[in-house]
Amino acid sequence: MIQLSAAEIADRAERVRERIAGACAHAGRDPAGVTLVAITKTHPPETVRAAVAAGLADLGENRVQELVAKSDVVPGASAGGPVRWHLVGHLQRNKARDAAERADLFHALDSLALAEALDRRAGAAGRVLPCLVQVNVSGEGTKSGVAPAETHALVDAAARLANLQVTGLMTIAAPAERAGDLDRIVRPQLATLRELRDAYRGAAPLTLLSMGITGDLEVAVEEGATHVRVGTALFGERTG
Repeated sequence: MIQLSAAEIADRAERVRERIAGACAHAGRDPAGVTLVAITKTHPPETVRAAVAAGLADLGENRVQELVAKSDVVPGASAGGPVRWHLVGHLQRNKARDAAERADLFHALDSLALAEALDRRAGAAGRVLPCLVQVNVSGEGTKSGVAPAETHALVDAAARLANLQVTGLMTIAAPAERAGDLDRIVRPQLATLRELRDAYRGAAPLTLLSMGITGDLEVAVEEGATHVRVGTALFGERTG
């Protein structure tokens, strides 16, 4: 793996921000309303340090074990550190303690059982954990998340827990494998997440939409993303 310097990462981040700004201009949005989450999955702690030196303040991990290891190197806001750590991957209930203690925003809440486990662990840690409910808008069996029709019920149930704050929704669209897939497949799926957010009439303050990766971030921004999760465009191909 080639270790990028802070200057190289800063250049790549600027190009990603230009893409975000272009999509915002097309959609009539303010780029300040879109948070770039730098996904450091499988990259070493040196990459995390370089990303922080490059000015990236929101970092994301798919696996809670990597979140723990890397937040030991660069603490997150929940520990008084300089960055916000986002846990964006599927979480097993037996690993809820580390997520509840380390994540500044958990993007992948996909069941009431997990919500209850996180609530207990967050309460023991003396904090309220901000969460997003993950929705499987593509219907793929390989993806986690609740079905669109079940989304509002899980939001309502999780919102009743004292130590969780449900602030939005998250999804991963199907990959765009052929020309035209972004508009034909990806855009309708991401629009579904926005429509679910806009149709919600419960008590949770659903303001955030986490959707969009390197390959489809423009479509995600045009459809209302507040958080885009970008790894490859910032750090190169992953190693695992």
